[in-house]
Amino acid sequence: MNTRTREGLFFAAATFIMWGLLPIYWKALKEVAPLELICHRIVWSFFFLAFVVTAKKSWGEILTALKDPKGKILLAASSSLIAVNWYTFIWSVSNDHVVEASLGYYINPLVNVLLGFIVMGDKLNKLQTTAIGFAIAGVLYSVIDLGKFPYIALTLAVSFALYGLVRKIMKVESIPGLFVETAILLPLAGGYLLWLNSQGTLSFSNIGIEGTTLLLGAGVVTSIPLICFANAARRLKLMTLGMFQYLSPTLMLLLGVFMYDEPFSEARLVTFCFIWIGISIYLYDGIHKHMNSAQKAK
Repeated sequence: MNTRTREGLFFAAATFIMWGLLPIYWKALKEVAPLELICHRIVWSFFFLAFVVTAKKSWGEILTALKDPKGKILLAASSSLIAVNWYTFIWSVSNDHVVEASLGYYINPLVNVLLGFIVMGDKLNKLQTTAIGFAIAGVLYSVIDLGKFPYIALTLAVSFALYGLVRKIMKVESIPGLFVETAILLPLAGGYLLWLNSQGTLSFSNIGIEGTTLLLGAGVVTSIPLICFANAARRLKLMTLGMFQYLSPTLMLLLGVFMYDEPFSEARLVTFCFIWIGISIYLYDGIHKHMNSAQKAK
C-alpha cells in the first residue's frame, strides 16, 4: 500500500467517524432550538469557509460558477436541499430520533441509485433492483407493522441524495460549493439570529461559555469532515470510499441505542434487517463490478 492510499484511508475514516459522532455535538446544544441551531451552523460555516476558500485561493472557481445562469439556479437548489437536510438531522437529534436518522443514512446510497435511474437514465441491473426492493420493503414494513411512516429517515435520505445529484451536475468542488450555499442562506439565517437578539432570546445569553463555544464551533465541525472527504476522494477509488460511508450510520445507530437509550424494538430491527440486506446486495454488486473491471484492465 503506497503513501497516497494510506493517507486516503485515514481521511476517509476521519470523515465518516466525525459525521457518525456528530449527534454528540448537537446533543450538547439541546437547549438551543433546532431552527436557531441551524442558523448558527450556516452563519459560522460561512465565515470559516470564507477563511478556507481564501487560504486555498479558490475564489476564481466560485466566480466562474456564479457567472453561469444555470449554475446559480443549481446552487440555489442545492442550498435549499442542504438546509432541509441539516434542519431535519438537528431536529431528529434534539428530539431523540438518532436511530431513525441513522436509518436515513443507511438508505441514502440506495436512493442515490434510484435517482440515477429516474433522473439520469442510468440502467439498473438485477442486483441493484433487488437491493432497492429490500429497502422499499423495509420502509413498507415500518409503515404497516409500526404504524408509522419513517418521514425523518426518508427526508434525510432523499434530501441528501437530491443534494448529491445537483452537486454532481454542477461539478463544483465541495468546499467552494458549500461556501456559496451558506452565502445564499446567510441573509435568512443571519436575519433570524438578529431578530432573536432584538427579542432578547438569542441563546448566547443563557447557555454559558461552553455552549457559546460550541455554537461558534458549528462552522468548524461542519467544514472539517468535508475537507477530509475531499482529500480522501482525491486519493481513493470510488468503490473504496463508498465502503466507508456505512461507518457513519452505524456509529449513529450505536449512539442512539446505547448512549441515548432510544427504543429499538423487534419490529424496528426487522426494518433495519431489510435495509441491511439491501445494502449487502448493493455492496456485493459494487465489489463484483470493481473486480471485473480490474480483470479487464490487466
